[in-house]
Amino acid sequence: MIHQDILNYNNSKSTEDKAICDKLLEIIQKHLSDFENKVWHAHPVWFDNGNPIVGYDKLKNGVRLMFWSGASFEESELKLGSGKFKDASKTYTSVDEINDTDVESWLLKSREIQWDYKNIVKRKGVLERLK
Repeated sequence: MIHQDILNYNNSKSTEDKAICDKLLEIIQKHLSDFENKVWHAHPVWFDNGNPIVGYDKLKNGVRLMFWSGASFEESELKLGSGKFKDASKTYTSVDEINDTDVESWLLKSREIQWDYKNIVKRKGVLERLK
């Protein structure tokens, strides 16, 4: 089930950004409907046993789809994060840019490849691989 706060988040966006958010929500829910979802740090995020794995947020230059463990997916379409963590993302400025097959592939990888962000504070910033 989709958390109401996520629907409110999407509905608060401009027409094009809402279309992007709605499309991402549709694809994510199709593949991760069994995962917890909520607005976390002001944007929609899906969790596997309390560990954040995917989310999206509105940035100045578009809507960013982010995978917390995406750097380990080895996908050229995903832009690596700062290097401190294992995140990678893709930014969209139009719903037409979303390739369903790519996003579905990344979501399947997000189930199989995970770093433990849930316990990062307890480990003083050290990430350990879960899967």
